[in-house]
Amino acid sequence: MDVEENEPAGGPVDAEVVLRPESLVLTFFGAHVLGRPVMVATPSLIDALGRVGVSPHATRSAVARMVKRGRLVNRRHGRSVYLGLTPESVAVLEDGYTRIWRTGAVNRHWDGMWTLLAFNLPDAWQRQRHELRTRLLWAGFGPLQGGLWAAPATPDVPSVLAGLEAAAHVRSFVARTTGDLDPATMLREVWDVQGLARRYERFCARWDGGEADRRFTDPLGRQLALQEEWRLAQRQEPYLPLELLPTPWPGEAAQALFHRLHAQVENEARAVVARDVQTIPSALEGVPDR
Repeated sequence: MDVEENEPAGGPVDAEVVLRPESLVLTFFGAHVLGRPVMVATPSLIDALGRVGVSPHATRSAVARMVKRGRLVNRRHGRSVYLGLTPESVAVLEDGYTRIWRTGAVNRHWDGMWTLLAFNLPDAWQRQRHELRTRLLWAGFGPLQGGLWAAPATPDVPSVLAGLEAAAHVRSFVARTTGDLDPATMLREVWDVQGLARRYERFCARWDGGEADRRFTDPLGRQLALQEEWRLAQRQEPYLPLELLPTPWPGEAAQALFHRLHAQVENEARAVVARDVQTIPSALEGVPDR
């Protein structure tokens, strides 16, 4: 959920697609472990990421970092070390599941309402300001001016601000635009609409007969790469109203392509996991976490 302080709303779009081992680990757990009381053998995880081209060393290093940061828990059972989710990573994956499978890439049901957040933090609160901006960008807000941010929706503001030290300094309002203020113009001023479009166009170019479509042919590797690249395409997606976006909006075609390709490979990928991935119950008596 990290966002650089100087990124525009909508995030960077022109860099090459990079599938990072830590993100792929979470993608694997989100697709095949979330909601199941199991832990995965480290060799099985190494094999899964190897199908996407990640080396065993890179996977082991990623796992070590994730355990240290509290994103995974490890447990020795017999001769193997098994890996499981922590409450923090479960929350991240559940949010990602909602974004991918429920919210989607486009808002077709906008009611014309905007949520405004106003805040004025002490000058010394650099860390708190960064944490707040990061959370707001992730939730689909963009900066109007100074300490005034807006989202073309009515998100659950208390949930967005939960746990933030800066929350007490934030005031929220719901409003409509008035007068000569054109919502579509304001949208383009606050969010990098063209950048978001390029991100979706790049996803289609790579997966509709393009480089990624040709490269990832192993069922499990294809599923992981597909989901991870779609997650990156939606990264910091502000869920903008379709009626305010250029027509045709490439997010619609990209989302349809993702769902079609995922449906084609999902059963085969699950069969690979059932056959090749070794697991144990996540609650074993007398076997401590470490």
